[in-house]
Amino acid sequence: MKGMYLQEPWNIKSIEMVKPVPQAGEALIKVKSAGICGSDIGAYRGANPLVSYPRVIGHEIAGEVISIPANSRGIRPGDKVIVDPYLYCGHCYPCSIGRTNCCEDLKVLGVHVDGGMVEYFTHPAEMLYKVPDDMPWDIIPMAEPLTIALHGLHRGRLTEGEHIAISGAGPIGLLAAMGALHYGAKPIMIDPVDERLEKARQLGVVHTVNPAKENAVERVREITGGRMAEVVMEASGANSAIQSTLELVSNAGRIVLTGWPKVSTELPTGLITKKEVDIRGARTSAGEFQEAIDLIYYGKVDARAILTAIVSMEEAAAAIMDIDRNPGGYLKVNVIL
Repeated sequence: MKGMYLQEPWNIKSIEMVKPVPQAGEALIKVKSAGICGSDIGAYRGANPLVSYPRVIGHEIAGEVISIPANSRGIRPGDKVIVDPYLYCGHCYPCSIGRTNCCEDLKVLGVHVDGGMVEYFTHPAEMLYKVPDDMPWDIIPMAEPLTIALHGLHRGRLTEGEHIAISGAGPIGLLAAMGALHYGAKPIMIDPVDERLEKARQLGVVHTVNPAKENAVERVREITGGRMAEVVMEASGANSAIQSTLELVSNAGRIVLTGWPKVSTELPTGLITKKEVDIRGARTSAGEFQEAIDLIYYGKVDARAILTAIVSMEEAAAAIMDIDRNPGGYLKVNVIL
């Protein structure tokens, strides 16, 4: 079979690999589509310290079940499924309280272990989610990044009518904004790139702020009638954006840190105390897959609107190289196998 193989940083290509044989408790899946994620680009650049090489990339994976043992979700051969790519131990403290995304030995496909951008893939049967038979292959992988956005919203306890300031109008930030609109909240998209803000407006976001051209704090104060945002979600990983969350958030508000900064960020802790702010991390997802599938399938989140391109497996390596060279030209790219 063919697979997208990262021999080392800057060296990626499609190679012939041995078709896998499912072990006990595993399903065999014919992969039909896969998403190229920012983490795949980071792995290509050698910028993600969690990635070991060589590595098969890919964690946004959808396919058809070829074989599967008995499972609690009633998935059968022939079903369309999406893969939950976050492998957890099941017995550490976070796992014991249902927060499997915080597992002390978490392994992410395409990062710690080989991923699923291959023609055939094996995965634990209990870590698959069935999708509707008529859901198009090209958008099914979008459910995985949507789970990350939803997890951030859930960690922030976002409710109807609240303002949520979202820093970073990349795929996760835009999906979070669409999720916030679905919840009846009021997203404020903050990004220094006008084209990304225009995309947010096309998706229904009324309030957008370019911090390179205007005072973001004053704009949020104006939009919220002086209250500031009850929830702030940081989805860029930029240190300056992380620091600004404490100014953007309301007194008694909540901050969710979803982006991954490259270096530590210094914060004025006195302001945390003064405002009595809740600050929460949001890593990957836990329990959001079914909601994500439903939101995309029923058109409540327009995932296709941020799908920049669809490529074949033969074109995937070149696409990854071009995304690296021209990151501003892409939101999401999916591979059809």
